[in-house]
Formats: sequence, structure tokens, C-alpha cells
Amino acid sequence: MRSPGRSGAAVGFTLIELLVVIAIVGILFAIVVPFALRGIENGRAATCMSNLRQLGMGLSAYLGDHDMTMPVLKGGRAKLTEDEPVIDKVFRPYLKDIRILACPSDPKYAKETGTSYFWNTALNGQHIGSLDFLRMTQELSRIPVAMDKEGFHPYLKNKVNMLYADGHATKDLKFTSAPE
Repeated sequence: MRSPGRSGAAVGFTLIELLVVIAIVGILFAIVVPFALRGIENGRAATCMSNLRQLGMGLSAYLGDHDMTMPVLKGGRAKLTEDEPVIDKVFRPYLKDIRILACPSDPKYAKETGTSYFWNTALNGQHIGSLDFLRMTQELSRIPVAMDKEGFHPYLKNKVNMLYADGHATKDLKFTSAPE
């Protein structure tokens, strides 16, 4: 409000001043919101990667109980009602919290199928000591074990998080066996 005018009555904002303020607020909002959304999504992607690392710890515990042999799993299932050997069923006893099976950016898969992650069926039944990925590599740090079912993370350059056989998780796709 402005100070009182000549007649002593308070004078309000003019329509032009009000429209300028609204425009400035709108512009600031348009600038800030994408950065905020990007920050939120980067946090979700980091949580997703942490989930994959914890899934890797569950896999390590499973391997300890099963003579260091990879489980024989389906890559996934279409519905929770299907009785298939999948990640969420086989690893459940080895996980501290089953919420790690759901990526926070996953809009549907965890609810519909039990997990946001896809199992690499090429590793089924292999002994961890002689793990081989499509005869391309035996280097554990280059063998993908589980990954996002979809590119849930729109603000990431490489949109799929992956768990590798050595237990590390990353957002990089490393499907080649050629040295870097």
C-alpha cells in the first residue's frame, strides 16, 4: 500500500503494477520449478541406485546359501498373481526391507509386477567363479545382473541404473567387453 493521498484516503496498487508483479512471480516460478524437479528426480535416481546396491548385498547372501551359484530366475513377470521365480520372490528373505524392490521414480512396475528391476537371465545357474556374460566377458565389474525395467529417470544422461556382478551399481551402460 502507498501512503495516503491528498484527500487522506489510502491509494491501492494500480492494475499495471499488479500485472507486473504477477508476471515477475510467474517468470521466477518458471525458472525455479524445473531446477527443483530435476533435484527431486536426481534424489530418486540416487535412491534407485542405492536400492540396486542393496539388492546386490541380498544376492551375495543368496550366493552364500546356494554354493555361489546364481539363481535361475525369469527376467520379470506381467502380474503379481503369476507364480514365477523372480527377483522379489527369491531375494525377499535376503533383503532387510522389501521397499528396495521399487524405484521411487517407477510409476507402475513395482505395483503391478513386484519390482522395478529386471533380472539378466543370461546369468541363470552360473557359478560366480566362472560367470560369463554372453561369452563377451568374465570380468565381474562389466557383467550386468539387474537393471531398471525402464528409463525412469528423465533428467539423467544415461537413463538406466544397473547392478553389476561385482556388487557396484551405476547409471552407466557398459555392455561391451572392449577395454576403456
